Amino acid sequence: MAQHIAQKLRLTSALLGTVTRKDLAAAFRAVNPKTAFDLGRADKWLQGRARPRQMSVYDDWARLLELEQAGAWIAESDLTSFTAAIAARHGIDSAELERRAGMQFEASAHDERGLGSGLAGIYACYSRAWSPYYRGQLIKGRLAIEAGPGVHGLTATYRETLPTGQLQLGGPVNPAKRGLYVHLKEVGGDAQFFLCLFPHTQPVSVLGGYMCGAAIIGPEAQPSITRILLVRLRDAGLGAEAWGGYLPAGGSITADLADLGIAVEHPETVDRQLEQFLGADSGGGANQIPPADFRAVLDVFDRHWLQHAG
Repeated sequence: MAQHIAQKLRLTSALLGTVTRKDLAAAFRAVNPKTAFDLGRADKWLQGRARPRQMSVYDDWARLLELEQAGAWIAESDLTSFTAAIAARHGIDSAELERRAGMQFEASAHDERGLGSGLAGIYACYSRAWSPYYRGQLIKGRLAIEAGPGVHGLTATYRETLPTGQLQLGGPVNPAKRGLYVHLKEVGGDAQFFLCLFPHTQPVSVLGGYMCGAAIIGPEAQPSITRILLVRLRDAGLGAEAWGGYLPAGGSITADLADLGIAVEHPETVDRQLEQFLGADSGGGANQIPPADFRAVLDVFDRHWLQHAG
């Protein structure tokens, strides 16, 4: 009968120095690319809500820890014996190993570091302009992620430099297993943006996904969506608040990033790659619903509603 699986996994993680569940899963894959250890089930195992049912997981575990004992021993051993065995095998004091595992568990429980780890920083943002006056151009923004209130302890501030002045929005950052979500509300205004991004991976050099909202500069309200790319800056002092605005038509993102301390190799090739990413599904512009298209539908249902009122 398998026992103390959550505690044994935490001790293993502390021994290996793995910070996230993803890191731990990668360690298992390193000893067996076809391992049955996966992220989805690992959540339940680490929370003590389930135990691995496949003996191959325990066999991989024994190889990972370089133990002489078989996988079945890992499953069935008491916690004291398990701790002593792996500590002796790797030349570390049992008490020190337990201390590391305890610190890691407390930190994980406090701020869910397995989900939000490494996100804090300054990002240069590039997306398709929503304003009809700048159709086809890219707009530059600046996103700062830092410690703050909320479940995950992270908050974001997004800024754009527009011809009408500085636009600033802020809100919580919510990392999840299948996405990274940021809900931004304008400071002193009513504009709101929503970012739905791919889950971040270490070392969090870039984030990407969609931004949804409404055009700030334009004669009509247009619900809009565009792809967005967020490149993390090494120097937080670069990309100062005055930085931003519209990238000139035909302008180079890589040249712009070089001014911010991010000089990539083969810039022309990378520019084409970034252009393809940001322009896909949009015909080169932002994904928008023409107001006339919605008004035509609105007219049909407004008439029907009014005809059947009361």
